[in-house]
Amino acid sequence: MNPIFENTATAFALKTDAELERAYFLFKMISKEPLVKIGTAMTNFAIKAKLPVEGLIRATVFDHFCGGVNEKDCIPVVDKLFTKGVSSVLDYSVEGKDTEDPLDEALEMILKVLDFVKEKEAIPFAVFKPTGYGRFALFQKISEGKELTKDEKSEWSRVVARFEKTCQKAYDLDVALLIDGEESWMQDAADQLAEDMMRKYNKKKAVVFNTLQLYRWDRLDYLKGLQERAKKDGFKIGMKVVRGAYMEKENERAEEKGYPSPICSTKAETDSNYDTVVAYMIDNLDDMSIYMGTHNEESCYKMLDLMKTKKLAPNHSSIWFGQLYGMSDHISFNLAANGYNVSKYLPFGPVRDVMPYLIRRAEENTSVAGQTSRELNLLKTERKRRKI
Repeated sequence: MNPIFENTATAFALKTDAELERAYFLFKMISKEPLVKIGTAMTNFAIKAKLPVEGLIRATVFDHFCGGVNEKDCIPVVDKLFTKGVSSVLDYSVEGKDTEDPLDEALEMILKVLDFVKEKEAIPFAVFKPTGYGRFALFQKISEGKELTKDEKSEWSRVVARFEKTCQKAYDLDVALLIDGEESWMQDAADQLAEDMMRKYNKKKAVVFNTLQLYRWDRLDYLKGLQERAKKDGFKIGMKVVRGAYMEKENERAEEKGYPSPICSTKAETDSNYDTVVAYMIDNLDDMSIYMGTHNEESCYKMLDLMKTKKLAPNHSSIWFGQLYGMSDHISFNLAANGYNVSKYLPFGPVRDVMPYLIRRAEENTSVAGQTSRELNLLKTERKRRKI
């Protein structure tokens, strides 16, 4: 396979010299774990103390990893990315709340984003988190098979109604909708809801996409079971496939509560699981559509080889690649330049509300072996090429 991801001129074509320098500075900071811990603690303190730090955060980490403070604020970024063939997925990245008003506000925001998606070719998907629509503890209780109280049943019916309203609108507008994955101990309830929505709205094609976190070793069996039900009930499967975002939390909880970890025991096993599931989905494209969310170059190259072997067009409508905004531009922009369907997850929301998301990004980059050093090396190469 031609090593297309080495082309830094294409990868960073949209970055000014100043933006390139900011990215280089940020990833240098993120590469040092003690600095991330200190910076995270200081940022949390400043926000809780209501210190005037939003301007500084906005000018540095926020503008690098986020599209804006609201959906309209994101449009210049969306339009700029699309000049290079990279689409956007507007991701309202305010963390889940436990009270009804913010849950309803999240619903209204996603419904508004769906209208945006319909209007803009550059935004092919909408996305939401299950816990943006309902309390985590409620999803957990249902996943554990526990009996709900009368009030909880009423509360759950409101969660279902939020899912229903969102999926119905996506279907009516003919817009694809991604449902994010979360922690394993609440995921069964979210999976069942997503499946119910697929059964209803994916009769002709995948409109509703659930998420497979493939650091979980049981997900291929889950997918095969879902496929049997889809064939029987006559609906298409849409899946976003990712490695997963809650590894430390998953392992710690399993150890604390004395059950086998749901997570693969090594990174190599996770990588193998991911590539196996992707290959299985490509073998079953008549039944499935895939949104491949990954920053792993090797998995992307394997997908390109699979597509070539099966003589699938780069812009096949059932295959999308996705990366987070502010990361892995060498993958996103080089895939787009070669004609593949690719999008950036573009987080947005008020600076203070999005900080938990940004902190998680920084911590994940610190903990993923090789990710930050790869970003830094590519930025160094481009700085050298531009003679900065």
